Amino acid sequence: MTATLRPYLNAVRATLQAALCLENFSSQVVERHNKPEVEVRSSKELLLQPVIISRNDKEKVLIEGSINSVRVSIAVKQADEIEKILCHKFMRFMMMRAENFFILRRKPMGCGSSSLRYPCAQKY
Repeated sequence: MTATLRPYLNAVRATLQAALCLENFSSQVVERHNKPEVEVRSSKELLLQPVIISRNDKEKVLIEGSINSVRVSIAVKQADEIEKILCHKFMRFMMMRAENFFILRRKPMGCGSSSLRYPCAQKY
């Protein structure tokens, strides 16, 4: 790994470990509803400050956390036309199968090439 990649990946890993400390939290508005607060944004006190970890202007990760879910948007470096085509084809392949992945969003949020949402696993 290059000298600049290792600290970037370590920062992403540490931030994700902190953000993924989730707990099951029901809606404060509607009884017996459990919606991901990072998507609904019904209560400001349940949202964490968004964190952007950037290696350069083309490679960055946006981590938006809340009490019961985390949204991660990933921007991948696309230096030339071939990398742009490969990234587009891969994301198209993944988005067509978004129903099979519980965490994958169909449309990326913000600056990223792809977005993932990690909801709190409900335990019954």
